[in-house]
Amino acid sequence: MTKVLASDVAMVLSAGLGKRMRPLTASRPKPLVQVAGKLLIDHALDKLSKAGVARAVVNVHYLADAMEAYLAKRQVPAITISDERSALLETGGGMVKALPLIGSDPFFCLNSDNIWLDGPRNVFAHLSDHWNAERMDALLLLVPHARAYNYRGKGDFHMDALGRISRRRSGRVAPFIYSGIQIVSHRLLRDAPGGAFGTMTLWQRAMDEGRLYGLSHLGLWYEVGEPQMIAPTEAALKSD
Repeated sequence: MTKVLASDVAMVLSAGLGKRMRPLTASRPKPLVQVAGKLLIDHALDKLSKAGVARAVVNVHYLADAMEAYLAKRQVPAITISDERSALLETGGGMVKALPLIGSDPFFCLNSDNIWLDGPRNVFAHLSDHWNAERMDALLLLVPHARAYNYRGKGDFHMDALGRISRRRSGRVAPFIYSGIQIVSHRLLRDAPGGAFGTMTLWQRAMDEGRLYGLSHLGLWYEVGEPQMIAPTEAALKSD
């Protein structure tokens, strides 16, 4: 296993409208909502910096001026803005637009509203240890239900003994939840659709080709998509 990071660049997905977090997002973008004494975007950026990721590409759309003004105050990691003011491109389209700014192949990609506690190794080192460019188009960090706080869904993926993943079947419960953190190769983004589209479009092709893999998170993960999830998350973080 490698002992260095698979990349020193990450994309932080920050352009969403934050509808589930209303009314807190009526006047601020979701990444600037505070949880446990820190803005959501800083939870993500601080983890990247601590892990040794030197540069982050952050996309902006909703209340983009506020995002840019806040990010201009940060020095580590170095931040490049991917401007989606003219059109919200969703997760897949956002990555495609930002690819020239990212450069690195592969790169980390994470949602800006993630809060987690690392396991024995930080998640970026853990993913890097298991990354295999010859076999993988993307490697997703997955969370078992027992390690997911505030999560009320049915899960997202199944994973076989080799780590290859498949989508939850309709009417079933899947054992793993997507954490919002992954390693992405440029190969995943090849021949991508134009405009706005979700990452699942690309993941599905990789699944069909046997090139989408998962890795179980060994720490804890907190769902903070709605205002009522903030207080329980803060209480859990204090107890941990």
